[in-house]
Amino acid sequence: MSYIITNIDNVFKLLLEHIEMTGLAVLIAVAIALPLSWLITYYRWLNVPVLGFLGTLYTIPSLALIILLVPIFGLNRQSVIVAMIIYTQIILVRNFSVALQSIEPAILEAAKGMGMNVWQRWWWVQLPLILPICLAGVRLATIIAIAIATIGAKFGAGGLGVLLFDGVSQSRYDKIWAGAIGVAVLAFAINGMLFGLQVLSNSKWKIRQFIHTNTT
Repeated sequence: MSYIITNIDNVFKLLLEHIEMTGLAVLIAVAIALPLSWLITYYRWLNVPVLGFLGTLYTIPSLALIILLVPIFGLNRQSVIVAMIIYTQIILVRNFSVALQSIEPAILEAAKGMGMNVWQRWWWVQLPLILPICLAGVRLATIIAIAIATIGAKFGAGGLGVLLFDGVSQSRYDKIWAGAIGVAVLAFAINGMLFGLQVLSNSKWKIRQFIHTNTT
């Protein structure tokens, strides 16, 4: 903690870099995973090949994956962010597809009977129903992204991992502890925030009540 207190500006800068990398990677990953999940939900024959391919990518060690991406994106933050996106896809796609499949067909039929079009059914019915389950997947994906971003410091991506790697190379245990504490606190804080959102979004009963009220 003494290193963090005496170098608060540098630690805060590295923390912001870590958050920026993680946030960008998770946002892009969700934007890719959501339509993929929709496709494998409505076209079931795509389920096995898509999840199989994403599962295979997930088995590649994160360090090796980043190294494979370096010739394409360079020795920089881009390679690390792409690796984070790839790694989180299997978690997000599997989670989102399970959430979509959990919606009872009767609810969608009732919404359709009310005159809702495809977009309205998605926005007013499907999204609120799947949001709590989806946020659980986003929580896990975010923690994994934070971990990979830490390794990314080895490839010039910045972030709190810089403290860890500098500490190891310089035999500075205060830097190692500062980096470890920073990453742990960040992971706990984001996990807690997303868990809070997950609890608040658990409005399944409200949607059911809304559909029931307007169809009786």
